[in-house]
Amino acid sequence: MISEIKQRITQLNNGEVPNGYKKTEFGIFPCDWVKDKTFGDLFDFYGGLGKSREELGEEGHAYLHYGDLHRGSFNVVSHEQYDQLPKYDVALKGKETYLMEDGDVAFLDASEDLDGTSRSVLVDNPDNKPFIAGLHIIFGKSKDNSLEKWYKQYITSSESVRKQFQRLAAGFKVYGVNRDTLPRIQVAYPKSTEEQSKIAEILMKWDKAIELQEKTIEKLHTKRDAVVQRVIKKKEGWHKEILSNILVERTEFATKEDGYPHASLTMDGVTQKTDRYNRDFLVKSDDKKYKVTHYNDICYNPANLKFGVICVNKYENDAIFSPIYITYEVNPQYNTDFIGSILCSADFIRYIRKYEEGTVYERQAVKSSDLLRGVIWVPDTKEEQDQIASIISEINTYIQKQVDYCNSLKQQRKALQQYLLNGIVRV
Repeated sequence: MISEIKQRITQLNNGEVPNGYKKTEFGIFPCDWVKDKTFGDLFDFYGGLGKSREELGEEGHAYLHYGDLHRGSFNVVSHEQYDQLPKYDVALKGKETYLMEDGDVAFLDASEDLDGTSRSVLVDNPDNKPFIAGLHIIFGKSKDNSLEKWYKQYITSSESVRKQFQRLAAGFKVYGVNRDTLPRIQVAYPKSTEEQSKIAEILMKWDKAIELQEKTIEKLHTKRDAVVQRVIKKKEGWHKEILSNILVERTEFATKEDGYPHASLTMDGVTQKTDRYNRDFLVKSDDKKYKVTHYNDICYNPANLKFGVICVNKYENDAIFSPIYITYEVNPQYNTDFIGSILCSADFIRYIRKYEEGTVYERQAVKSSDLLRGVIWVPDTKEEQDQIASIISEINTYIQKQVDYCNSLKQQRKALQQYLLNGIVRV
């Protein structure tokens, strides 16, 4: 069986069609799969009820806000989450078209990145409690029983479907699909709902393992933060220091032609840029100036400090990233990891956000000149900084091992998803 799968993959990579498979305009799939259907054939689409965060509260009916859907990594929004969701208090008359029921699929109609255009979740609501689709939410109700309920959570996960979403998405700074474009998405799936169910069962096991590992990592971060808070607390032999004496902003720029790897700055730190955040195809020339960052710099996103986007750069190479990011060299009199542990702490982020500028209609940001006004407590000797940094480093190393394991699970799931949802692996 394994040799057959490898042979199919090799054939596909060579542009060949394996025996028992058929080539369509949107991919190659098993001959016995359904390949002539679109989302329009499978779903009736409805729009959500547009309400702002300010209009939501703790009383009323559960409301799926597009922000919760966009930022989440879940494939299912469950009735078990009902009590945790924001609420909208409205009297229902029984004719509302914005209520989502069990087995519906919710889509985003707008996203800041291309990958987000294909973001969808299955609605698990067996009691059919009133569940409001919110602003920028489009949801589909199945027209028939062609798709097994749990399989529907992966209906937009296949590469062939994601590419169609990205091709149909319109916009510059924000990408979008709508009820006119969604029905045009072509889809292939097993004719047998039993096979659909087995595919979903396999992928759900990996999703559950990833979820449990992410919870473990979250708990470790909480414990690490408690330790950090204890060891970086000011004590005898410490003094106040303004950050402008510790950090020097880098103002080095380069283009892609200079050969630097292209990086992103997220809550995960400085990492290799991926397709999810890639808008380079919108840039008409290669002479765009990017900011250069070096290993052990301290970097942050001025507009995303509230989400904890500040880190010590542990990317292995010098790299370029967006000029909106700020990157600092650390004065050699100070231990970079010690300083980083302070600046990345929740206490420091809360403290420095007092300098945020902007309105709710603009992106509130902390400018570099304001961050450098910040004051922190540091040991008088670098030796003590080194000792504290060593303790924190051991904790971070253990956490990173758990993160690496989680990433390996995600890579396994990604491969399974690819091969199961295009029928290369049959179950």
